[in-house]
Amino acid sequence: MAQSGLQFKKCREDRPCAKLPATQKGAGMAERFDSLSEAHQRFIEAQKIFFVATAARDGRVNLSPKGHEALKVLGPDEILWLNLTGSGNETAAHVQDINRITLMWCAFEGPPRILRVYGTAEIVHPRDAAWNACAEALPPLTGARQYIRIKIDLVQTSCGYAVPLFDYQGERPILLDWAERKGAEGLAAYWEEKNTTSLDGLPTGIAGD
Repeated sequence: MAQSGLQFKKCREDRPCAKLPATQKGAGMAERFDSLSEAHQRFIEAQKIFFVATAARDGRVNLSPKGHEALKVLGPDEILWLNLTGSGNETAAHVQDINRITLMWCAFEGPPRILRVYGTAEIVHPRDAAWNACAEALPPLTGARQYIRIKIDLVQTSCGYAVPLFDYQGERPILLDWAERKGAEGLAAYWEEKNTTSLDGLPTGIAGD
């Protein structure tokens, strides 16, 4: 992976960042931005894992790690994420209730850095008209369940000084192999059995509800 010691441009003067006193401010302190810069995008592309957090208006907060080639920055204020089939479907349920979402990346090698993206999300299912356009931008992997289109309203970087160092060894093939064995019909049956509601009983929309 590329090193993450990147210089980021601050947010606009008409939306000022929280300032620290000069004696406290350092290169790794938190800064806010209106959108993703090219440096932010390069940092995101260099990372092998990202984290997604959502919550409905009531109930549990969900936080999930994500891997594989399943995310693409479409522009300074838009991200497309391909959500693969898993045992839960919390993100879809939460976004249908209230469409806020947070994504986070952090550097596990090289200079420390954390980058968070805050925004609103839209779920796109295989039956939706927007699916083909999403698939052109980010080709689906085996087991593709939904696309999540994210409109960014805030970007924040912070130091990451407490994040440990790890060496990347490779992607686990288990999920994609499992989905391949399931096949289209098996995946549809799995969605119906496991993915139609959240932990709190909210509908995910995967069955057309």
